[in-house]
Amino acid sequence: METKQLLQSRQHFEALDGLRGLAALSIVIFHLYEFITPDYTKSPIGHGYLAVDFFFCLSGFVIGYAYDERAQQLGLMTFFRNRLIRLHPMVIWGSVIGLIGYIFDPFNGAADVANAGWGSVFMAFIASLLMLPFPGCRAGLRGYFL
Repeated sequence: METKQLLQSRQHFEALDGLRGLAALSIVIFHLYEFITPDYTKSPIGHGYLAVDFFFCLSGFVIGYAYDERAQQLGLMTFFRNRLIRLHPMVIWGSVIGLIGYIFDPFNGAADVANAGWGSVFMAFIASLLMLPFPGCRAGLRGYFL
């Protein structure tokens, strides 16, 4: 098969993009309401966390559909390299923004960093860049370093 044929994409479903966009937007709204109140019963989108599962199911379908016929020709390493090149820059940006937000949090940032220690904060940042769980952190919430 020619390289040009491998690069041709299949039919694009705009409705699926719209559904993934709505799921992503509902997740953002869900997290924004956490700043207003931690009580999910008062949030207009109290079950917004379910949109994460919906988003990943749709994304899995889209990836499977896009690579269905090309998977054998591409190979596993090429597939993972392409996904890494496409997605990892956003992981890096998210990690950097998260680190800046953690350090300069106007409500408790300095106390959290002092409590955790710069070494733990740095190691959590490196783990975040590599998309690995950080063993020195009991929870994903600020200030819960061991």
